[in-house]
Amino acid sequence: MTNKSDNIIEVKHIKISFAEKTVIKDLSFEVKRGEIFGLLGSNGSGKTTTIRALLGLYRQDKGELLINGKAFEPNDNIRIGYLPEERGLYKKENVFDVMMYFARLKNLENPKEWIMNYLKRVGLEEFAKTKINKLSQGMQQKVQLGVCVMNDPELLILDEPTKGFDPVNRRLLMEIIEEQHKKGCTIIMITHYMDEVERLCDNILLLKNGVARAQGPVKDVRKKFDNKSLDQIFVDIYGEEDHE
Repeated sequence: MTNKSDNIIEVKHIKISFAEKTVIKDLSFEVKRGEIFGLLGSNGSGKTTTIRALLGLYRQDKGELLINGKAFEPNDNIRIGYLPEERGLYKKENVFDVMMYFARLKNLENPKEWIMNYLKRVGLEEFAKTKINKLSQGMQQKVQLGVCVMNDPELLILDEPTKGFDPVNRRLLMEIIEEQHKKGCTIIMITHYMDEVERLCDNILLLKNGVARAQGPVKDVRKKFDNKSLDQIFVDIYGEEDHE
């Protein structure tokens, strides 16, 4: 069982602003080592901003964002896989070469074998020599997920990992994510699919306008909101905007 004091991530009273607009307002939460954490909210609620600040891509106005007890730096000795919502692959190179490039950066053992096994599993084996820009968005997403998990990361951050996928491919990606979790990986998921949250997440944080509106274990959040589904809780919280 995970020690409750053993947090891989600690966010303490952060505030983040851009120009005159405050995007995150006094936000605090913790992510325990080995759990799956759901970071939820509508577009513009501050989810991606929080993650980018955690990874040092944005600066906070105040507060602390810690990974393994310290502010993250790129040369830190922690394996992190980050799947951003805006995919970032070398689009004029072929699938195999792109994956091999990242495999070498990550010092992957037997990279060719791993890559071909992964491509076969996700139905892309015949596209190994196809340029990235010739693939559909869903296919590109599978390639980028492979890049994220190829070195069995300690921390995996997934921003809308199954966006635009059909049910068969959503299930496949969920299985890959669950396998990483079973290996001990801590996972942060940003998603609008509440069925994925209920299936996978231990704890959740629901943001609205940069403020935590629901937070804690899934069952506790549901109990606080009269045992409604997470879908209905989301709708109720965001429906309040009509009266603000």
